[in-house]
Amino acid sequence: MKIVSLCSGKTCCPVVKIDEERIEIGETGNLCILKKSEWETLKKKILDKEI
Repeated sequence: MKIVSLCSGKTCCPVVKIDEERIEIGETGNLCILKKSEWETLKKKILDKEI
């Protein structure tokens, strides 16, 4: 699993957790879980500047 922090601090920061099956974005109490295919769609839309 790869974990990327979305801020420069070490506490109270949302993270992105990427594994083979799913991707988690957020923090405890505020979490979004994407399937791998949904994650790929999101990445494509960001890279294509659609969002």
